[in-house]
Amino acid sequence: MGKLLAVALVGLAAALVAERLLAFRNRLNASREIAPVSPPNCRLIKGIETGSEDIDILPNGLAFISSGLKYPGIKSLAPDKPGEIFLMDLNEDNPRAVELRISRGFDLASFNPHGISTYVDRDDTVYLFVVNHPHQKSTVEVFKFVEDDNSLVHLKTIRHDLLTSVNDIVAMGPDSFYATNDHYFSDFILMFLEMFLGLTWSNVVYYSPKEVKEVAAGFYSANGINISPDRKYIYVADVFDHNVHVMEKHANWNLTHVKALQLDTLVDNLSIDPQTGDIWTGCHPNGMKLFYNDPENLPASEVLRIQNILSEEPVVTRVYADNGSVLQGTSVASVYQGKLLIGTVFHRALYCQL
Repeated sequence: MGKLLAVALVGLAAALVAERLLAFRNRLNASREIAPVSPPNCRLIKGIETGSEDIDILPNGLAFISSGLKYPGIKSLAPDKPGEIFLMDLNEDNPRAVELRISRGFDLASFNPHGISTYVDRDDTVYLFVVNHPHQKSTVEVFKFVEDDNSLVHLKTIRHDLLTSVNDIVAMGPDSFYATNDHYFSDFILMFLEMFLGLTWSNVVYYSPKEVKEVAAGFYSANGINISPDRKYIYVADVFDHNVHVMEKHANWNLTHVKALQLDTLVDNLSIDPQTGDIWTGCHPNGMKLFYNDPENLPASEVLRIQNILSEEPVVTRVYADNGSVLQGTSVASVYQGKLLIGTVFHRALYCQL
């Protein structure tokens, strides 16, 4: 009887592992392949070689680009090189990426930038919020942008017990923001187990000097976050659930779920066209390739445009798709007056004229 019970338990454990493995592969879209789609006027951006994980464009056409992310489990082309912030002026006929100087006193050696967000104050001061992972921890760095000499002045470092595994951020004021925690755990092995077991412990946090609180939860991995042009709705991408959540924002900064748009890809960062309200997103068609990064089977890239997400029938258009031969691991896509920037987790960046 004891042996029979042991065999039954082993069989049950094997079945559970097999079911979790299948579910894990499905969340990673491990079997998906895509056909190429390429706008006619695209070029690689010179000088960006080690990632362009997030991009935020000011209303005047200045684009900030975070580069050099070192993220657990994902390849880095320059693991010993500190991260950088680049600037591009999209008003120029042939815009180029320029590295921004960062003020003295900031620890550049451990700079590991992830998601970014800008906030323009009433006096036109531009604040840049940067998710940073020094020594694989999570902080939010707040900078002031000085346009005259292409520099960033570091103002403060924000740490909090609720900001444990921050991925992306959307600024609400000069010292307040919403942030996504893409995992509950920050240890790599525990993060992997969290993904493998399909735990929905990821969340969204609101931060201000007066109040810090969880405002949304139950995500497999909350990733990109942004706000609608009328500032009534917050959009959250759940990368492993292949969807974009629409959350209504309330006066007390709490969020309530409105709807979720299901897609067939791993949705990363979200950018908003301020003129149309369209959502542009960089996506990973096959997450397994992103983690394995086989030189013979490169991680692909995909850009989607989502129109009328609040309607009963949103329109989703695949604007760009590549098998990794040009661009690997797309994480973001941002537009400004007919110009499109496409960024990646660890690879290069693309400039297109639509």
